[in-house]
Amino acid sequence: MTNAHPASDPSSSPGPVPAASLSVRALAFAYGLVCYAMFLGVFLYAIGWIGNFLTPTRLDGPRTGPLWAAVAVNLGLLTLFALQHSVMARPTFKRWWTRFVPTPVERSTYVLATNLALLAMFVFWRPMGGVIWDIQHPAGRAAMFALNGFGWALVLVTTFLINHFDLFGLRQVWLYLRGRPYTHLRFVTPGPYRMVRHPLYVGWLCVFWFTPTMTAAHLLFAAMTTAYILVAIRLEERNLVEHHGAAYERYRRHTPMLIPRRRRQGPVDGAPAAA
Repeated sequence: MTNAHPASDPSSSPGPVPAASLSVRALAFAYGLVCYAMFLGVFLYAIGWIGNFLTPTRLDGPRTGPLWAAVAVNLGLLTLFALQHSVMARPTFKRWWTRFVPTPVERSTYVLATNLALLAMFVFWRPMGGVIWDIQHPAGRAAMFALNGFGWALVLVTTFLINHFDLFGLRQVWLYLRGRPYTHLRFVTPGPYRMVRHPLYVGWLCVFWFTPTMTAAHLLFAAMTTAYILVAIRLEERNLVEHHGAAYERYRRHTPMLIPRRRRQGPVDGAPAAA
């Protein structure tokens, strides 16, 4: 998972950067490419890991040890991810962090840390056995798979709507390679952002919950990641209000968080237009 509005976060690449040699800028660009390529691999692995196909480790499976140990390990892995993903995204941390990590590669380093946290989860996660529900009817299973696939598609499409390459740090290192300063992206509300404020998180929730077979481990994973999303939204929107002020406040008043509803009036007055 990633922040839903990274392009609107003024701390995503704060301030100007000093001039550097071409070799230094090329090295930063190569680093960004490696982090992005690693993300692509992790993203593809996550599809199989959550869906329980093709990957050597999986979210679900029979329990092989004490239940309390599996719960403890899995909660620890989820906590590690939540702390990494939230703490490193906070503006205060970024201002401190960029004293040590060059500003142009700050986002790529965030992506790298997220990749490592997810890889730890994929490797050390412990299936817990137990079945909460198991839909056997072909139509029901097809519907669950369709909704799950819709979630993955929504996640991917949404990242491009809010600038995929800025979200994963490639735009930052590309501008740095060319010797151009980073420019913050406008706050826009394209496509599904006109229906809900966080369509990226809607996609993740579809991925986590729409499964024909829900096991105990899957339920723990889905419940904890949902709780994390609800907390992350509050933290993220606080930063967005601080940066965009009244414009985001109007957007928040007129656009639901996660569940679409019929608009009671026309477009939000003063809301930024879609790019």
